[in-house]
Amino acid sequence: MEVNDIVQSPTFSIINEYKTRSGGSIYHFDFYRVKKLEEVYDIGYEDYFYSGDYCFIEWPELVEVLLPEGTVRVSISGDGERHISF
Repeated sequence: MEVNDIVQSPTFSIINEYKTRSGGSIYHFDFYRVKKLEEVYDIGYEDYFYSGDYCFIEWPELVEVLLPEGTVRVSISGDGERHISF
């Protein structure tokens, strides 16, 4: 996706931003540690979710009510062999 950075889970920072070679952004969220929706409001989630840039979210079920209409859900499961569903 045109990102040269090493991509890591933003477990402690909640969000990582990666710049693409074409000047866009990709946002990677990890909501595992979010306890209240107010925390997500405080980071200005609307600016990211409605930016037109890609947003990848770990633990999206914790913020389900805030996800935009048309959100594509990708599930990865399996031990050893990965199963991906959309």
